[in-house]
Amino acid sequence: MSAHTIYDCASLGSVIRYSDGTARPPARFRKKLSAWDSRNGTGRLVRKEPPRERPTYISPACFTLHEGDFGQGGIIVVSVRRTWSVESDLRFEVVERPKIGMVRVLQDLGDSPELLHLARDRGAAERWLANNSYSRAFLEEVSADEVGADAIEGRTAA
Repeated sequence: MSAHTIYDCASLGSVIRYSDGTARPPARFRKKLSAWDSRNGTGRLVRKEPPRERPTYISPACFTLHEGDFGQGGIIVVSVRRTWSVESDLRFEVVERPKIGMVRVLQDLGDSPELLHLARDRGAAERWLANNSYSRAFLEEVSADEVGADAIEGRTAA
C-alpha cells in the first residue's frame, strides 16, 4: 500500500509495517544495516494530520507511527515515533487492526486526535487514564461498524 492509502484507510491503533523493498544486509555491514533499519520497521498508528497551508509553505498530510518506548522501572526515557508524509516512497502494510471492544485513549490536539493508549476494554482504559492524567483525553471504543466497514471495503489486515 502507499502512504496515502494508509492515511485514508487505516484506523488509529493499527500496527503498520513499512519497507523500502530492499533485502536486509548482513549484520557485519553496520552502516548499511543502520540505514536499512531506518527505512524498514513496524509501528502503531498514533496520529494522522491533515495537510497544512501557510503563506510560504504547504505541508502534505502525514501520519505518525509509535515504534517503542525505552526506559526501565516503569519510567519511559525515550519514546520513538516516526512521521511519514503521504508522499513517501516507502511501501506500507497494515499488520493488525484494533479488535471490536478495544478502547482507544485519545487526546485532542489541534486538527486531529492523538492515540495515547489502546486498551483491551473500557475498564482497562479507565484505569490507564486514572494512572496517566491528560487534560484533554477521551475514550473511543472500536465499534463493530468500523471493523465491518474495513472488511467490506477490503481493508483487512494481511
